[in-house]
Amino acid sequence: MNLNGKDFLSSLEKHSRPFQEETDLAPLIDLMGDKKVVMIGESSHGSAEFYRWRSAITQTLISKYEFNFVCIEGDWPSSQHVNEFVKNKNQEDSAQSLGHFDRWPTWMWANTEISDFIEWQKKYNLDFKKSVGFHGLDVYSLFDSMDQVIRILNKIDPDSAIKAEKYFTCLNAFSRDEMTYARSLFQAPEGCKNEIINVLEDLLTGRLEAKATGTDEYLDLIQNAKILRHAEDYYRAMIFGEQNSWNVRDQHMFDTLESLLHHYGQHSKGIVWAHNSHIGDYRATEMVSQGEISLGGLAREILGDEHVGLIGMGTNSGAVLASDAWDGPAEIKMIPPGKPLSAEAYFHQLSKKLNSPNLFSIFDQSSKTGSLATSVPHRAIGVVYEPDSEMRRNYVQSSLSHRYDAFIYIDETNPIVPMGSHFNHLKFPETYPFGTRV
Repeated sequence: MNLNGKDFLSSLEKHSRPFQEETDLAPLIDLMGDKKVVMIGESSHGSAEFYRWRSAITQTLISKYEFNFVCIEGDWPSSQHVNEFVKNKNQEDSAQSLGHFDRWPTWMWANTEISDFIEWQKKYNLDFKKSVGFHGLDVYSLFDSMDQVIRILNKIDPDSAIKAEKYFTCLNAFSRDEMTYARSLFQAPEGCKNEIINVLEDLLTGRLEAKATGTDEYLDLIQNAKILRHAEDYYRAMIFGEQNSWNVRDQHMFDTLESLLHHYGQHSKGIVWAHNSHIGDYRATEMVSQGEISLGGLAREILGDEHVGLIGMGTNSGAVLASDAWDGPAEIKMIPPGKPLSAEAYFHQLSKKLNSPNLFSIFDQSSKTGSLATSVPHRAIGVVYEPDSEMRRNYVQSSLSHRYDAFIYIDETNPIVPMGSHFNHLKFPETYPFGTRV
């Protein structure tokens, strides 16, 4: 379908409203309240307003609609320290809990906006005697997850710990360096795959289930064992240049989400925080032609459209915290205005017309045909970001009304404030090797 700009803008206006305060977002939040899963995205990992509004929406979903957990595009072991903090199971403060996010770029989760949210979550759990969780969805943590498997087994089944440690001697040869392990696959393609599979199979078919099923500890154990398997698959796919490394990662995220829904009970509900590239439906973008999937698309396909709410977020201009290169320092970078005829440019026009810097759109059934169903360029800013070259690198053709159920637009954004800059150079960076996009 050829794009008619006036029709697109007119249709966008019909489905959008200005907002200033959280209460203005009530129609959107109420629409999401009965969903089993609500995913809230962002067009960058370094914009403060995305974190703030995402936190505000999440607080209402938890307090009013009794959602049971939040899961983020971050490592599981690091997130478990935060989970214990918000559930009042450790003695750390919020800064110490977030300090466990030591994989570059640490600012994705170790920032003041996240600190404010988990402080709220901890207080909510205390005040209302709840146990709302905070978990990581990602797949990178090969050696950290190995440590956690051994730690938990030593506590609940020392004999199984000894057996697992024998299998893990294969991994010990790489001195906890994920990059060294990945590169070793060139010389020895079999790597430690079979040993990791043996550990996972032993845990899933062994006697542990009778001891610990249903507990947070058992979930932590099994999830770390699954991460070992999927992280090894991810590094293998990545090092051999296979296109499905992205798919390994998003499939793992969905598997983790399903595990959490099962763990929290039959009627549990979860909230996902991740980049638009993950929470948006891949079938509404050029990803589908490239053979790539997404977490949001998988959730719609498997859980059902009616049980999943996908909320994207974007901006036209402002500043963002990002880096020039992998493992590089965080810098404040200026975001140029959206390219002509892009989603960002149309939202900017509507923002001026309605005299409001903030808009939200709800894409109901009437938006699934006509102008809003047309594919337009839609910006995605990664942790590695070069504003001067974004016109050719950072836009994804997208049908907004099919990619999302709703969209939050902030005309001008500001950078998040990181809590620290220390990170472990031996760990593959978050989002690697897709950081220019996510």
